[in-house]
Amino acid sequence: MKNEKFLNKIICADALKLLSKIENNSIDIVLTDPPYFLDKLDNNWNHEKVSNKSNQYTIKSLPAGMRFDREQGVRFYKWYFDIAKELYRVLKPGGFFFSFSSPRLYHRMASAIDDAGFEIRDAFLWLYTQNQAKAMGLNHLIKKMNADKKTKDKIKDRLDGWKTPQIKSCFEPITMAQKPADETYLNNMLKYEVGLFNTNVKIGDNMYPANVFTVDRINELIDKTFLLPKPTKSEKGSYNDHKTVKPLAICEYLIKLTAFSKSAVVLDPFVGSGTTVLAAKKLGKNYIGIDSNAKYIKIAKRRLEEVKPESSNRKAPKKTMQLELQLV
Repeated sequence: MKNEKFLNKIICADALKLLSKIENNSIDIVLTDPPYFLDKLDNNWNHEKVSNKSNQYTIKSLPAGMRFDREQGVRFYKWYFDIAKELYRVLKPGGFFFSFSSPRLYHRMASAIDDAGFEIRDAFLWLYTQNQAKAMGLNHLIKKMNADKKTKDKIKDRLDGWKTPQIKSCFEPITMAQKPADETYLNNMLKYEVGLFNTNVKIGDNMYPANVFTVDRINELIDKTFLLPKPTKSEKGSYNDHKTVKPLAICEYLIKLTAFSKSAVVLDPFVGSGTTVLAAKKLGKNYIGIDSNAKYIKIAKRRLEEVKPESSNRKAPKKTMQLELQLV
């Protein structure tokens, strides 16, 4: 099979180039958190440059990711549309595509995925309470105004508490898309073993799966309805300096909801420090991880070595493993 050399590996490569080598209709789930290029408006993703704060701030008090330019969304859409077309090709009919986003680029992400042929089925929302306030006051600009002190003081008083339009962000949206099913959902499930949700998966206090979740305890009602297991202290790894490490429980939740087959393949084309492939391995699923950053690949592989599957049911996928044969 064309995918055998990639299966259960993390590969350092350009996503578009490597995706072109993956077999058509061979992936069950794509779960990824792509780079948004908010601090730099291209896809030349260099770890050292992005990590260097001197490259992140146009104004020193402006938090990373908050430099606004309409072209960010335009360029992101064009780039992600090409990615989404390749992911559409490699996913099985009925296969799922989960993509984390920043709130202000979600519309561009969802549009790119939709325009590539996917059906936008839902939007998941990761709710959290801890984050940095983004808004910036204007006192430093008022000081530079060509006006006397009395006028400046009046302006300061009038604008007290009024800041730039960046609110404290406490949620992360996730696009949930699906490659159109082959005929009916039942037919698709029998033929490709993907396309339905496992509602036996529970969150909170044994509650029905929802499109909202949190890993932080917030209050009794939210915890009862939406809480997933809190990340452990050792989960990230002391050596892991990736800036946006996702909780393992979130990736496990999304995989459990959608991965039916024991031989299901989970793909992350922007694997970062590896949380998606860690979740897949832990759940006994096959995985393929891709990232262009050699440092992140090294971190992901180290994390992967520390994870033990919950069961030993992971099997190499067959070209056609028809469910009806199991039901006879």
